[in-house]
Amino acid sequence: MNKAVTARAHTNIALIKYWGKKNSELIIPTTSSLSLTLDKFYTDTTVFFDDQLEQDELFLNNTMIKNKALTKTSEFLDLVRQMAGIKAYANITSVNHVPTAAGLASSASGFAALAAASSKAAGLDLNRKDLSRLARRGSGSASRSIFGGFTEWIAGEDDLTSYAHPIQENVTMDIQMLTVVLDGSPKKIGSRQGMQHAIATSPFYDTWVAESAVDLVAMKHAITNNDFQALGELAEHNALQMHSLNFTAKPAFTYFNGDTLNILNLIQDLRHQGIQAYATMDAGPNVKIISQSADTQIISNAIKNNFPSALVEIAKPGPGISYL
Repeated sequence: MNKAVTARAHTNIALIKYWGKKNSELIIPTTSSLSLTLDKFYTDTTVFFDDQLEQDELFLNNTMIKNKALTKTSEFLDLVRQMAGIKAYANITSVNHVPTAAGLASSASGFAALAAASSKAAGLDLNRKDLSRLARRGSGSASRSIFGGFTEWIAGEDDLTSYAHPIQENVTMDIQMLTVVLDGSPKKIGSRQGMQHAIATSPFYDTWVAESAVDLVAMKHAITNNDFQALGELAEHNALQMHSLNFTAKPAFTYFNGDTLNILNLIQDLRHQGIQAYATMDAGPNVKIISQSADTQIISNAIKNNFPSALVEIAKPGPGISYL
């Protein structure tokens, strides 16, 4: 207590997706998932519990936040206060090196960093498994950002059994993600709203759950065998299956825009040319291209020629939680 703690967490991109909860309060997912933590995008968060404060204070990217983001942050900190047996409010200063709400998993790095910084500032000494459980209560995907490299989030059945663990933190595969930002504006339909609508109304949701379990096993084999092609094919298949749930919901919705479909067509064209490039997408119009370092220039040039206004970032496998 009475000490400011700063933590850094990197975002992750799911290769086997999480889309739907069987317990919304505890954020227990319907399926297990598997992700790659990235080095390029991260959040730095500093937390200081101060007995003089009359409420929590949140500063995000040098701006004081007073909307529902503050409410959500305070509710999360209530969990930490309860665990630590303290009542003090906190000053939270967060700098987000991720385009917020643009389908690039800013909530993953945000709540992972908040979990790490707030728990330590409150006097707790949580192991990484319990940090993962705590981060999950803020954002499901945040559970995976506690770890680096390839990470699995085990769905579990309750608070104790739903947590992430590392599959391979020191990644041996030549793998990278080219993040193609087509639209940096906030999503019109939030992830939580979208996934719960899909689970409630898509007639293919149960099929998705069964197929995702099969994909997860195959993805682990691809990582163990250092099989990049199998990994890429599985990731693209799983992402498109997830988004198909949104197309088949009632009423249907999508996070895609016209450029999303054009990028997907471009990736297929690259594969026809012998370039190993595969797509994955989260809740948003932006596409992540899974590729290898030797093909960076060819893929980057193809994007620049076809989408001159797109912002392209190259990310490699990244580390887990750290304290600054």
